[in-house]
Amino acid sequence: MPAKPYDLIVFGATGFTGRLVAEYLFANYGTDGKVRWAIAGRHAARLAQVRAAIGADERLPLLLADANDADALAALVHQARVVATTVGPYQLHGEPLVRACAQSGTDYVDLCGEPAWMARMIPLYTETAHRTGARITFSCGFDSLPFDLGVVYLQHEAQRRLGAPLTGVRARVRVMKGGPSGGTIASLLATVEAMQRDPQAARLMADPFALVPGLKGAAAQPDGDTAAYDTDAKAWTGPFVMAPINTKNVHRTHALLGHPWGLGFTYDERMLTGDGDHGERIARGLVKQARIQNALLGFGPTRALLRRFALPKPGEGPSREQRERGRYEIVFSGETADRRQLRAIVKGDRDPGYGSTCKLMTETALCLASDIPRTRTPGGVWTAGAAMGMTLVQRLHARAGLSFSIEE
Repeated sequence: MPAKPYDLIVFGATGFTGRLVAEYLFANYGTDGKVRWAIAGRHAARLAQVRAAIGADERLPLLLADANDADALAALVHQARVVATTVGPYQLHGEPLVRACAQSGTDYVDLCGEPAWMARMIPLYTETAHRTGARITFSCGFDSLPFDLGVVYLQHEAQRRLGAPLTGVRARVRVMKGGPSGGTIASLLATVEAMQRDPQAARLMADPFALVPGLKGAAAQPDGDTAAYDTDAKAWTGPFVMAPINTKNVHRTHALLGHPWGLGFTYDERMLTGDGDHGERIARGLVKQARIQNALLGFGPTRALLRRFALPKPGEGPSREQRERGRYEIVFSGETADRRQLRAIVKGDRDPGYGSTCKLMTETALCLASDIPRTRTPGGVWTAGAAMGMTLVQRLHARAGLSFSIEE
């Protein structure tokens, strides 16, 4: 088979996050052929503007394709080893590109945080991707890499240090400076509307095993929708907005790996709010806030107002200074069947929705293209934790400002 001209194509490069991915690629890999990459989108003039804005010259190719043009997408993906797409919401715009990659044997990564759509894509394209060798990998940004890989890392260290897996893992978000991206909010709004149209989508959102068809896991999974005191962390905890997405990806990773942590494995993801009465008030406030938001999002005019006034316009987002001021920190802890404990810390060095996400997605795509042979990870629909595991942990630790460490 002739070599493909590009290692990586960034699809959606004229959007705000796509432009950050292109900027990161140019700053760290240039256009001298070390990594052969191109940017793609619908409008040649806007692609040229992005190329100029990031400081690249005509050595950076511009490729044209519309997210709804099957023929153009087929021609596009045949040119790349992996396509990284920032064009969402994926439930509205994503399936044609997934189909094109699955059919052509081209690897695919995205930033999807839309579990109901992912649950629909898994049975539709797993067999095709397995036949062609395409590795379709969802959720390669802040949702859900730090969480998915945090569990993989902690379990790896548990086996190495303790000789046994942890029967459950608790993830506690200790620091969060910066917010979700406009794309994440747009995906949330699209998900709410899908849930109102289809009761099955609502059931999938409530099921921690929605991405593992046929598996129910342990009978009692943690309830993340309440305020609760964490005796291990010595702090109150409340709901974390990304937990319904991350939990599903963690359980899918475990299933794809063959359940090495046991069929009774539990995963509990929450936000730390502090100790004492103050911490309890914040935790209960998060519960109340989540309930109010859910009620408001179910109201059509509220969603219309959010789209009109709250969402960043195309090409908009936080300033460079705001992105660089952001950071996050997550504590992972668990214990073996005989009660031995282990804790890990995962830290990100930029705001989660943009500054960190663009680095995570880029390095994940390059890891899949260059570090993971198909003899190790064959074609199929994957999570990053199952497809790349500790290889990706090490790459992100070295290159993407995502640090992993054991807390002694």
